[in-house]
Amino acid sequence: MSRTGARMKSGPQRFPGASIAYWYQTQYGGDSMESNVIVWHTTEGTSLPSYAGGAEAPNFTAKPDFTAQRLTWFQHFDFDTSSRALVNLAGGVETNTLNVCQVEIVGTCDPGTHEKWRTAGYAHLYTPELPDWAIRDLAAFAKWAHDNHGVPLTSDVTFKAYPGSYGTSNGVRMSAAKWTAFTGHCGHQHVPENLHGDPGLLPMAAILTAAEGGTTTPQEDDMPTADEVAKAVLTYDGVIAVPGAPATNPTWTLSSSVTEILKRQDKANATLAAQKATIDELVKAVATLAAGIGNLDPAAIVRQLTAAIESIDIHLDVPNA
Repeated sequence: MSRTGARMKSGPQRFPGASIAYWYQTQYGGDSMESNVIVWHTTEGTSLPSYAGGAEAPNFTAKPDFTAQRLTWFQHFDFDTSSRALVNLAGGVETNTLNVCQVEIVGTCDPGTHEKWRTAGYAHLYTPELPDWAIRDLAAFAKWAHDNHGVPLTSDVTFKAYPGSYGTSNGVRMSAAKWTAFTGHCGHQHVPENLHGDPGLLPMAAILTAAEGGTTTPQEDDMPTADEVAKAVLTYDGVIAVPGAPATNPTWTLSSSVTEILKRQDKANATLAAQKATIDELVKAVATLAAGIGNLDPAAIVRQLTAAIESIDIHLDVPNA
């Protein structure tokens, strides 16, 4: 499709699994278009940027989750709505609005920043050394964009390492004519009227190869939290056969069963406490009685009685609560 062709939106506009917690389209609008270019960026930070309240936001942000070894996606504009992460000079070519969908990767392309963060112990993505799981998830997005919007799984530009990729004369910046005709995948370093050199040496070939080869895995739903698992388990019906339960209700939820167990335990503890108190009173009474009989040794009687009582195996028949 021509870069200057139809300006309507078609296909699904939300990437599956992406959060819209930071949605800026309502505030900033944007032009409707048929995006056939993906421009890749790096945020040069380790957290989700504020994007000046959305004034400089892309369509998507991919943030690493190092524990789960996956990318968490945030969507800020529809796939086919222009976003705001590129410079667009007056009187020049269109940039943000020229059928472009933009993706920011939370991480760095700067080797100096990478070394500083590595030394400080900050977990981060460094584009020349992306882990396999990051390539996998970026490829999954590229495949989705291809399957649903026809964005070619191609890139005929060179991704140059930063800082050599910075500036208008970086050797890879497109001319206005090439940019206007371009489709496929490129980086911020390739877009005319812009100076930025991100995403540096992004392994674009590996990402597109994974997307073409179908080696990507679909975005999965977030794993449930421990609280969510506990709530689901404790409200699951009919899982425990409760001893002593009425025939009309032989199985209870786990939450009801736990409550029942605790009630029975409390009742058993109360029964034991009452029995101990009774035994203590009995021992005192025997001691008093022995003290009133001439030649008997009260202490010996108490010891024998106590030993006999402690040897008794007490079985509690705790009634249903």
